[in-house]
Amino acid sequence: MRKLTKIALTAVLALSLAACSNSNSQSSSEETLTKIKVGASPAPHAEILQQCVEPLKEKGYDLEIVEFTDYVMPNTAVEDGELDANYFAHQPYQTSFNADNGTHIATVAAVHFEPLSIYGGKTASLDDIKDGAVIAVPNDTTNEARALLLCEKLGFIKLPENADLTVTPKDIVENPYNIEFFEVEAAQTVNVLPDCDFAVINGNYAVSAGIADTRLASEDSDGIAATTYANILCVKEGNENNPGIQALAEVLQSDAIKTFITDTYRGAVVPVDFSK
Repeated sequence: MRKLTKIALTAVLALSLAACSNSNSQSSSEETLTKIKVGASPAPHAEILQQCVEPLKEKGYDLEIVEFTDYVMPNTAVEDGELDANYFAHQPYQTSFNADNGTHIATVAAVHFEPLSIYGGKTASLDDIKDGAVIAVPNDTTNEARALLLCEKLGFIKLPENADLTVTPKDIVENPYNIEFFEVEAAQTVNVLPDCDFAVINGNYAVSAGIADTRLASEDSDGIAATTYANILCVKEGNENNPGIQALAEVLQSDAIKTFITDTYRGAVVPVDFSK
């Protein structure tokens, strides 16, 4: 009996040591992961980043996603070193932000394009636009210009020939419907939609609000806008070649992420075609 008891105790001790060894091994493995802290808009950016968590673990990195609901703090946090990177905006916006704020945000990789779209509020159909209609548009320089170019595409207004990303409502040449453009912070375009005839809304905010499938018209997703306004992974200048950032860029541009974007957002968000 004593011999059996001794054998049993020995077996239990061996199992316990093995369990501790496995636990220590797992803990040690987790501790060796290098943290990458990235700021993003909730949708689609944070949702896309969430798909990168496991692939990055396999590469030795622990991705922490910090969500923001504005277009300023993700940049200032990268500039100040609070974040390793951000993923929320397109290149023209980042270029304009750097110029206006003296920041040094650099592009690492293009990931996806969000066609700017127009949505119905008080007026359900574009064909029913009336005199004096109110259209909400983002008030930042590049997105407002895109909104106006979309309205010109729809025949609502006429802009100067060769209008570019600096056009504002003051530059409108013809306004046959006497449209009032209601300029608001991009994140607020969804909130003011019920009070306007239409609103031109960024794809990420439309996705977050669950209205992306109700869009009435969008920018072309196969033209130059798809590259000009591709949403990008950014870092502070000098950190572009950081191994963790390069690993994240590789995952973001993978076929798996491209498939996730295509299947999940059904045209409201479009992966950049890296083969071109």
